[in-house]
Amino acid sequence: MLKLVHDATADAVDDPETHEIGLDELCRTAAQEMLAVALLAERRAYLDAHAAELDATGKRLVVGNGFARPREVTTGAGMVEVTAPRVDDQRDGERFTSAILPAYMRKSPKVTEVLPILYLRGLSTGDFAPALAGFFGSAAGLSSSTVNRLTEAWQVEHEDWSNRDLSGVDYIYLWADGVHFNIRLEEDRLCCLVIVGVRPDGTKELVALVDGYRESTDSWADVLRSLRDRGLVAPVLAVGDGALGFWGALREVFPTTREQRCWVHKTANVLDALPKRLHADAKEALKKIYAADSRTTALEATKVFSDAFAEFPKATTKITNDLDVLLALFDFPVEHWIHLRTTNPIESTFSTVRLRTRVTRGAGSRKAGLAMAYKLLDAAQVRWRRINGHELVPLVRAGATFIDGKLRERSDQTAKSDENTGSVAA
Repeated sequence: MLKLVHDATADAVDDPETHEIGLDELCRTAAQEMLAVALLAERRAYLDAHAAELDATGKRLVVGNGFARPREVTTGAGMVEVTAPRVDDQRDGERFTSAILPAYMRKSPKVTEVLPILYLRGLSTGDFAPALAGFFGSAAGLSSSTVNRLTEAWQVEHEDWSNRDLSGVDYIYLWADGVHFNIRLEEDRLCCLVIVGVRPDGTKELVALVDGYRESTDSWADVLRSLRDRGLVAPVLAVGDGALGFWGALREVFPTTREQRCWVHKTANVLDALPKRLHADAKEALKKIYAADSRTTALEATKVFSDAFAEFPKATTKITNDLDVLLALFDFPVEHWIHLRTTNPIESTFSTVRLRTRVTRGAGSRKAGLAMAYKLLDAAQVRWRRINGHELVPLVRAGATFIDGKLRERSDQTAKSDENTGSVAA
């Protein structure tokens, strides 16, 4: 326990009546005093900046005007009482507004941010007041109705985001997946159709998040058409699960985009067709395919896998029939392979959504669930790291040729041949 000693004498220190204050209370007191000083300094700066503004009689048009009534504000240091200084600004159309403490503010921006974060991370709406009242010093503004209002605001935000203009952005790679979770007040599960893209600078970004219907081709086609109609150009490569209706939609809307199947999903599908006793050996054999250092090595490993499990054709054909779309990654930079093998950027992020829905037994409605998922992904994407070899992404968009992950340099003879072809065509 800290002690505030107002008389620094030995007797005062030994006096049991000396005022004792806890660390939290000390922080709140210091925050309150610093806020008061900052507000006064802000008003003084405003008055000084307009000191030359005078009326016809020579009186100042901008002067101090006492203080507003005290109000309580929830801050990171707890609840503090604030008495905001006022300004009488008599100029037409002008009004003093504090940037530190705007009118009607009852919670600091950081506190406002932490509420949705805690909710999305799993804290139930009914737990807000008891969980946070002790920390902030008051339960005001922490009720379930506050979270309900936030959810409504997220729905509007998601709707606006879903209609944004995409003509000024470019995504070279796309990951697509359908993620299902429960809706508390409805029988059907919510199917979120999610697309995450890679920008030319290598950063990952949420591209689309919509409510689909069992990952059907029609649902995915609606998503992709919306992206195209809002200005999105065709990505170079898309990564996804082989069972998605996404691929039929992709070939219709963006026929030039190449396809790469997710190896995590493919491995699971293969193991489902094998006896459990063979799973360990099969996983090791499959890893030698997708972790190969060249397409040739991958094809050799595929032959070994097919021979080893020949008595299970249902399992082997899942690989041999899809080789083109399983090995497409070898035509892209080797630094990107680790990112292109799976849809992990989507799967790992949605673990937070599943945590949220386990706590609440699902969102109350499909719109609320979709808004919650959007807000989670929107918050998460600021922490997504750029893909390896991000400097090579513009080369992929430019159509550079990569063989077994290595950039193929154009020879002088090839360049001259291209020039001659161009001159003849001209």
